[in-house]
Amino acid sequence: MQGQMMNRPLLISGLLEYAEQVYPNSEIVSRQVEGGIHRYTYTDAGKRCRQLANALTKLGVEQGDRIGTLAWNTNRHYELYMGVSGMGAITHTVNPRLFPEQISYIINHAEDRLLFVDLTFVPLLEPLADQLTTLQGIVVMTDRAHMPESSLEGLLCYEELLDAESDDYDWPTFSEESAAALCYTSGTTGNPKGVLYSHRSTILHAQAICQPQAINISCDSTILPVVPMFHVCAWGSPYAATLTGAKMVFPGPQMDGPSLHELIETEKVTLALGVPTIWMGLLAYMDEIGKTLDSVESVVVGGAAAPVSMIQKFQETHDIFLIHAWGMTETSPLGTISSCSREMKSMPLAERYPLQQKQGRPIYGVSLKIVDDDGVELARDGVAFGRLLITGPWVAESYFREDHPENFIDGWFDTGDVATIDPQGYMQIVDRRKDVIKSGGEWISSIELENAALGHPAVAESCVIGVAHKKWDERPILLIVKKLGEAISQDDMIEFLTGKVAKWWLPDAVVFVDELPHTATGKLLKMTLREEYQSYLLDR
Repeated sequence: MQGQMMNRPLLISGLLEYAEQVYPNSEIVSRQVEGGIHRYTYTDAGKRCRQLANALTKLGVEQGDRIGTLAWNTNRHYELYMGVSGMGAITHTVNPRLFPEQISYIINHAEDRLLFVDLTFVPLLEPLADQLTTLQGIVVMTDRAHMPESSLEGLLCYEELLDAESDDYDWPTFSEESAAALCYTSGTTGNPKGVLYSHRSTILHAQAICQPQAINISCDSTILPVVPMFHVCAWGSPYAATLTGAKMVFPGPQMDGPSLHELIETEKVTLALGVPTIWMGLLAYMDEIGKTLDSVESVVVGGAAAPVSMIQKFQETHDIFLIHAWGMTETSPLGTISSCSREMKSMPLAERYPLQQKQGRPIYGVSLKIVDDDGVELARDGVAFGRLLITGPWVAESYFREDHPENFIDGWFDTGDVATIDPQGYMQIVDRRKDVIKSGGEWISSIELENAALGHPAVAESCVIGVAHKKWDERPILLIVKKLGEAISQDDMIEFLTGKVAKWWLPDAVVFVDELPHTATGKLLKMTLREEYQSYLLDR
């Protein structure tokens, strides 16, 4: 016997309609690419989203068509999130930090019909124009006064398209399983792979991350998503903000310390989301000017592990709780989160920090397990570590137009991470499976060693890789980028690390470099470094 409840589909257009009706005056603030601050309400945004839907219809866009975006975090990008998906087309966010050949690959692979581009990225597209075989038009996200001169033919003006249309539009109803958005992985090995989110998965993910035991988003929140909207849909924050009527503050292209501080101070931001490198820059600037982030209650860190020094700095200098989160493009992305629990509130800080460093517990809807190489599940004792598998209603079950059965096993997604799970359900990433260092039959976590090194006051960035060794198969070497004006030697670093990690984990060499390579999403590009330094210890 089935229940007798209404079966209304969960659609992204419903988020926008709800915000317009219940939180009509909540603000969306945006730093514009052209300069200046733009400010409007959910009511205003709703009207422009309907104008956009009418404009897209006139351009021949139909349900299921892919519409690309190459854009910063702004109100116009938000309008595309809502308007494109709301009409039944698919918002395809393109990461401008990918290599040019990867950008052309994913636009063609997705078969984007239109591409909406910010002024910043018009020059990026010009040399690729002949390669983009599926595009029927490029729309520059600006007004007529700022339209650029370009070798790209037939550029359309975003504001002119909207101005020509009525805001009278009825959002269509269709299956909640329909595709809503498309994001591609950063492609560290091979071509980027597409992950196709549904309306249902997107809404469920948004509801989950709003929970108090997750990111705790409500109508009282003022959210600053510094994580790019081209990176896993800004971790779902635009959808979650719309669901709750939270005030949103978009940073546009300016994500340096002074610009972020100005927005935080002016708009009284309570919650900010971003990768560790962004927060390092902001914290350094706050130290420079001698001020604190008084309005901010919590900061979400993802994309890479947050070092304990960052957790301490936010807490002890700014009275901000750092929420450690973990996820992937394939998980929408939130899988686990280390939010402030009842246990943490009662702990001394020295005891809380190690727990806070873990990637956290799964939010409702997500299940995790760790397995050995034979697929046998391992103990949740915080000691055993193995391959991390995840399942849930916002976890991918396959890739877009590609078959990779090795990643999808009996309803579980193999993350490629090595992790532990403790008896309280806290998961901690030990390493990426390809990055873990196998020394004398034992494993060394490059992540833990990097985070320990980042605790040294002279270190701006660290990277640990395993390189060939005659006796131990592999041994770690530590690459360091020093802070400007700071001095540190190999002996200094080894002495600093002694007692913080196991003795046999200590690196065999410390190499000082001017910079480290990164992927398009800001993660360390270790594959390149391993190739460069593979014989480093053998040649000494």
